[in-house]
Amino acid sequence: MSGPASKSSGSPTSERLGYWLFLAISILLAILFIMPIVWSVANSFKPAAEALANPAALFSKAFSLENYRRLENVGAGWYVYAGNSVMIAIGTVILTVLVSVPAGYGFSKFRFPGQSLFFVLIMATMMIPFQSILTPLFLILKFLGLQNSLVGLVLIYVTFQLPFSVFMMRNAFDAVPKALIEAARIDGASQMTILRRIMLPIALPGVATVAMFAFLNSWNEFLAALIFLSDQNKFTLPIMLVNVSSGLYGIIDWGALQAGIVVTMIPCIILFLLLQRYYVRGLTAGAVK
Repeated sequence: MSGPASKSSGSPTSERLGYWLFLAISILLAILFIMPIVWSVANSFKPAAEALANPAALFSKAFSLENYRRLENVGAGWYVYAGNSVMIAIGTVILTVLVSVPAGYGFSKFRFPGQSLFFVLIMATMMIPFQSILTPLFLILKFLGLQNSLVGLVLIYVTFQLPFSVFMMRNAFDAVPKALIEAARIDGASQMTILRRIMLPIALPGVATVAMFAFLNSWNEFLAALIFLSDQNKFTLPIMLVNVSSGLYGIIDWGALQAGIVVTMIPCIILFLLLQRYYVRGLTAGAVK
C-alpha cells in the first residue's frame, strides 16, 4: 500500500501570513524610494526663505513658484541647459540604436571568423572605468575639432553605451527563431528587409530598453560633460545643478536646487512610465530559448 498522502506545502494561514509580510516589505521599500521624490517636489514649491531656513521640513503652508523662476537666472537659464540635454540625449539614443541594432543582429545570426573574439573584446570594454580614458578622449576630440561641442559629447556617450547596447540587442535577436529568417530567405527577402520588417518588430522590447538606457545615462551624466564642455551656453542640466548647489558664497540654495532636480527628473519618469512594459521584456530577452 502506498504511504499516507503528502500534506500541502503550507497551510492557508502561513500562506496568508507570507502574503501580508511580502506586501508590508514591498510597501516599505516603495516608500523608501518614493519619499526622496516627494521631498524634492514639496521643497521645490516652498518660498525661498523657508526652504533655506528649514530644508528638512516636508511640507509648507505657503505655495510658491519662486524657486522655478530663479532657475532662469542660473547661468544661461535652465531652458538653455534643458535644450542642450535634450539634444544630447536624442542624438545619443539615435546613434546608439542605429549602431547597436545591426551589430547585435550580426553577432546573433551570422557566423564569421573571430566572431567570439570580437564580441569578447566589445564586452571587455565594459570593465574599463571611463574615468581612466577621459584624457585620451579629450585629446581625440581636440584633434577632430569637436572639443567643447555637443556633437563631440554625443559621440563620447555613444562610445560608452555601445558595449551594453550590442550585448542587449544580440540577446534580443537570439530569442527570434531562425525558422522565420529561413522562411523569409526562401521568399526572396534581402538581409535588410529581414532585419527591418521581421526582426525589428519582434525585438522591439530590446530596442526600447537600449533606447531607455541610452537616454537616461546621457541625460544624467555629469563628469564627461563637465570636462569636455567649457562654454556655459553648452552646459547640461547636471552641471546646472552643481552651479545651483554651490550657491552664492558657498550657501546652498535648497529651493532652487530642488526645483532643478524636479525639472531634471520629470523626463526620466515620463520615459520610464511610457516604456516600462518593454523594459522587463527587453532585459530578459534571450534568457530563455
